[in-house]
Amino acid sequence: MSFGNITDVPGIKVGNVENLEALTGCTIILSEEGAVCGVDVRGSAPGTRETDSLDPINQIDKVHGICLSGGSAYGLDAASGVMQFLEEKGFGLDTGLVKVPIVPGAVLFDLLVGNPHIRPDKQMGYDAAKKADKGVFPFGNVGAGCGATVGKLAGIEHCMKGGLGSASIELQNGLIAGALVAVNAVGDVRNPKTQEILAGPYEPSTGKVMDSIEYMLEHITSAAIPGTNTTIGVVAINAKLTKSEAKKVAQITQNALARTIYPVHTMADGDTIFALGTGDRSYPVDYIASIVASAMEQAILTAITSAEEVEGIPSYKSITRK
Repeated sequence: MSFGNITDVPGIKVGNVENLEALTGCTIILSEEGAVCGVDVRGSAPGTRETDSLDPINQIDKVHGICLSGGSAYGLDAASGVMQFLEEKGFGLDTGLVKVPIVPGAVLFDLLVGNPHIRPDKQMGYDAAKKADKGVFPFGNVGAGCGATVGKLAGIEHCMKGGLGSASIELQNGLIAGALVAVNAVGDVRNPKTQEILAGPYEPSTGKVMDSIEYMLEHITSAAIPGTNTTIGVVAINAKLTKSEAKKVAQITQNALARTIYPVHTMADGDTIFALGTGDRSYPVDYIASIVASAMEQAILTAITSAEEVEGIPSYKSITRK
């Protein structure tokens, strides 16, 4: 077993573009030859694109890319650039007249930091798709995680830096599972093995990270602005999946969020997970889902521990250096 990133999965490429002045960006996951895809939307404030086509009762059976973006609903425009790139390369659903790339997407809200008037657009999506490749890429303040923050139950003034993370797990039977996530949760993020709070509502006067659940129980209501959060991600595995199986894998992967983010799937989050199958061998769904959920846990932790302080917003790195 080893940890790498989601591009270790055959058929998967990743491209990131970010604007470090505006503190926003997008992350593109390409499956150019097509991958069976399912999605699970668990948060109550989602921003998504083409997720209806992934319902098992609907006709589309493969996607050619996934677009994860900052910028709230404005960031959905980035997927159009991914479509343009894939069309130029000759990838997409063959309709007999043209090839139509299928590119679902999800966005997170990062307008509370940086410049809220600059958001991921079609050009940024195109540029990220053009950069998509296999191999090592940076984590933290990158791509869709560029302006991500966590721990906002006590208000944005107490938040800490979230970010982009990825991980992979390779088994001896040849299965490779990968996960990629942009962590922008209203809650805090904890190590599931130790329950240590890695990032959450930070109190500068004490240098302590508050427990979000305790804060919520004490204050009854949250100081967070509704809809200004959301954790979005993708898992992939080189196994054969039906659309129904892919949807179930996406659902079970949400358990990784529940094991690391407190609270999660709230009215203020739009938590969305996509699941991709790129292989031709079938395995039990619960087996597959357990592997990818483990990869997602590691990706979430990597996102937090890789993030850097920006605009006075502390990060796990910055507070542990003190």
